Amino acid sequence: MKTVILGLGNLLMGDDGVGVHAVWALLNSEIPADAEVLDVGTAVLDALPALEKADRIVLIDAVEADGEPGTVYRLPLDWFVTPNRMASLHGLDILRVLALVGSGKRVDPIVIGVEPGHIGWSTSLSPAVAAALPEVLDRVRRELEG
Repeated sequence: MKTVILGLGNLLMGDDGVGVHAVWALLNSEIPADAEVLDVGTAVLDALPALEKADRIVLIDAVEADGEPGTVYRLPLDWFVTPNRMASLHGLDILRVLALVGSGKRVDPIVIGVEPGHIGWSTSLSPAVAAALPEVLDRVRRELEG
């Protein structure tokens, strides 16, 4: 089963880059051979070829869900399909790209999201979000096992 893991976010905007930081950590660890880990950043259209081959999709991103900074969520993509939540997943970009996946198979992406503490000009994660990275990696590994 082919799993594609996408790290989304902008590294220049503090906690918005948590998805990219997470996939960098995953790339430096052991992952199953059938998993493809991609640092997508904000260029989600570039992931289309990999997504077309995916049986499972895991997205890692900053998610504003009114929790405490560093809170880790596991959410279905459907959670984002309301106007006030679309911005949490980099606007419509990833939703549009997933709609373009023309493989004909039904794939229900899972989002591992982290509540940001600071989104603004910075290349560093806030302490709360940096401390949440191990939990993010554990949750992604559980998705790979399941």
